[in-house]
Amino acid sequence: MSNNDDLTSEAIRHLASLTRISMSDEEVEKMRDEMSNILDNIAVLNEINTDSVDPTGHSVDLTSVLRDDVSKDSLSTTDILSNAPNHDEDLIKIKPVFE
Repeated sequence: MSNNDDLTSEAIRHLASLTRISMSDEEVEKMRDEMSNILDNIAVLNEINTDSVDPTGHSVDLTSVLRDDVSKDSLSTTDILSNAPNHDEDLIKIKPVFE
């Protein structure tokens, strides 16, 4: 049993109704106890002083295998349209998606 009295059975019933989960009275009490234990564990973690710990994005140093994003000139409209099987002026014509 947890020492966390802030989490009531009514709060669990409210959460269950918000998530559209039906729960018996026994399930509500079991969930209240389990969620209270989780909140107690989080409270213990919140007491740890992490001021001198640098935040990390990943637990292992990774090097990106992707190429650098370099801006360069794009193809001309004429070059693009030369590969299009069907076009009208500067527009590529495709089969209709909806009829």
